[in-house]
Amino acid sequence: MSAAVPILEVKDLEVRYGAVQALRGISLRVEKGSIVTLVGANGAGKSTVLKTVSGLLEPAAGSVLFEGGSIAGTAPHELVSRGLVQCPEGRGVFPNLTVEENLDLGAYTRRDAAGVAADLAHVLALFPRLQDRRRQSAGTLSGGEQQMLAIGRALMARPVLLLLDEPSLGLAPQMVETIFDTIVRINREGSTILLVEQNAQMALEVASRAYVLETGRIVLEGEAREVRQNPKVKAAYLGEQSRA
Repeated sequence: MSAAVPILEVKDLEVRYGAVQALRGISLRVEKGSIVTLVGANGAGKSTVLKTVSGLLEPAAGSVLFEGGSIAGTAPHELVSRGLVQCPEGRGVFPNLTVEENLDLGAYTRRDAAGVAADLAHVLALFPRLQDRRRQSAGTLSGGEQQMLAIGRALMARPVLLLLDEPSLGLAPQMVETIFDTIVRINREGSTILLVEQNAQMALEVASRAYVLETGRIVLEGEAREVRQNPKVKAAYLGEQSRA
């Protein structure tokens, strides 16, 4: 484990929805420059982790440290200004706005006009389909194109840490490949990524470290390649049965 301060550290996190405890003592680290993935079944608590980290949910116990400091009680928009940016499950694009207007909204906390213009050009180069559809209403895009737009909008905030929630959900296999290739490229360009993903196969291929969640607890953690070879992970998440 690196001696350097991780970009994100979650310690003993507990979250409740009323009487229901969604997270039970979650602890994890995300090192700067890495891709870390949370895998698990529906209802395991993966998205709840991201929502708590990004300030959308208040923990019942535990702490969240971003760049070495506690972010307890920090408003989500303030975290975005500091570079902690979430791309939500379900994409959340504004259907009646154009592609370009959606991208502009990603930069709403910024005042550096030249930098915003440069980042817009970069996002459109990263996703050529968005360039072709920049004047088109977001609601008329395909699911894959909307996912590109959601990621592009998040990039417009210049994330230091990018939280990606189920980016491949509901997409055709070829589009899933495209999205994951883009995730790797974004990481190589400087963004640290915390990835929540039901497609464990793809997530474990691109990540350096992985945490497996079951019913609000971390039941396995380690280097992604090691987690990928775990027989229980193979059987439960990768559709592979170990040989007798």
